[in-house]
Amino acid sequence: MNKRWTIGKIKEFVENNSESKLLSREYQGFSQKLLFQCACGSNFEKTFTKFKNNNQRKCDLCQPPKAAR
Repeated sequence: MNKRWTIGKIKEFVENNSESKLLSREYQGFSQKLLFQCACGSNFEKTFTKFKNNNQRKCDLCQPPKAAR
């Protein structure tokens, strides 16, 4: 069974598993980009799937994107 994520559960996950803060106030689905604030103060957008599964939990300045293969 697939776990249903709500904005409240996502906010709790972000607070417990990263130094970032969730700024978005609603969640429509897995393909929606959410707005986060990195510990350095800059804002960035990621889908929750990338944030959760790919450990992309910081902005591009603090955690540069990986080089393409």
